[in-house]
Amino acid sequence: MINNEEQLDVVCKDAVQIYSKQELAAKLKKKSVLSVKAGFDPTAPDLHLGHYVLLRKLLEFQRLGHKVIFLVGDFTARIGDPSGKTKTRPELSNQEIAENLRTYKNQVGKVLDMSKVEIRFNSSWLDKLQPTDFIRLASKHTVARMLEREDFKNRYEGNKSISIHEFLYPLLQGYDSVALRSDIEIGGTDQTFNLLVGRQLQQSFGQVPQVVLTLPLLEGLDGEKKMSKSFGNYIGIDESPNEVFGKIMSISDTLMWKYYQLVCGTSDRDLEEMREKVLKGFNPRDLKYNLAQKIVADLHSEGIAKKAKSEFIERFKHGNQPDKIEKFDFYSGDNPCVVTQILKLSGMTRSTSEARRLVAQNGVKINGTSISDEKLLFNKGDTFVIQVGKRRFKRIKIC
Repeated sequence: MINNEEQLDVVCKDAVQIYSKQELAAKLKKKSVLSVKAGFDPTAPDLHLGHYVLLRKLLEFQRLGHKVIFLVGDFTARIGDPSGKTKTRPELSNQEIAENLRTYKNQVGKVLDMSKVEIRFNSSWLDKLQPTDFIRLASKHTVARMLEREDFKNRYEGNKSISIHEFLYPLLQGYDSVALRSDIEIGGTDQTFNLLVGRQLQQSFGQVPQVVLTLPLLEGLDGEKKMSKSFGNYIGIDESPNEVFGKIMSISDTLMWKYYQLVCGTSDRDLEEMREKVLKGFNPRDLKYNLAQKIVADLHSEGIAKKAKSEFIERFKHGNQPDKIEKFDFYSGDNPCVVTQILKLSGMTRSTSEARRLVAQNGVKINGTSISDEKLLFNKGDTFVIQVGKRRFKRIKIC
């Protein structure tokens, strides 16, 4: 049986800030089972390795016997989280939210024991709030405090628009903690302000404030911006093993260490040993092979991971285009078909909106040439190779 001090070491590993460690120690001593929540907004159908960092931390709590709450922000997604945004974020429709939620349970199940996960939707309590409730909630925070948030502050000083409804987002997210009476909330460092609002609101409602534990943000494939579907630099948890393996192999040698630490949970000692091997001449590519294989194995199985590695090596022996490309017949009748439809129906993207985004980001090639026109048309009889990113190809025939 692991004692409280050992639990503290486990859950605090890799944390950027803990508000506060003393309170966390006291909670562990007082209660054998703590309520630990993390919020996920259904702004895209796929979770990615940035989310995986949070899920791994939840798994640590779960293994220690604590109650994990996977909170889906289906109500707050209608507002749009302004965190880190330089302009007002567009709202999502109920239909978009429902479509994005459909795949979450399976993806979360790749990491957590779903029989021990409590899945909650914040619409179940936020939809019940009356206008007077919103006004009462708004009275518990000040405009001055809101403008302490860096993104709001920068937009205000830059004379850029801030909608009043955006001020409600931190309050509503904070109210989730009140509704759930959470003991601990975890999130990325970009969520620090919102998580601390939850602490404040719990106090205002006469509750013991939650401990806030923030984790580092994982940079995406570009090595610069945080991993995000919006930036197109993500590695999806539900992507194919070959796709995940190939994307990991494309990250920089420098970024590789952070993936080992945050995605794989590699110890500081093991990281130091690997760095020493590289300094002595060990090829970092081989360490990246190990990283990619471990992540694919965690998401799928060891056998699938070994196969993905073998196919990756074989595929890239003679350049980036594989020798064998899957064929897809697109039946259009006598009507011209648009490239975004082809991308979706051939399975290259999950939706036409994702297809439009990839085209806008120069992430789609036709016969090796990038395209920028999302309305590009093809006619019956056309044949071509369509490529998404660096590793996904399909030979299309318009029938």
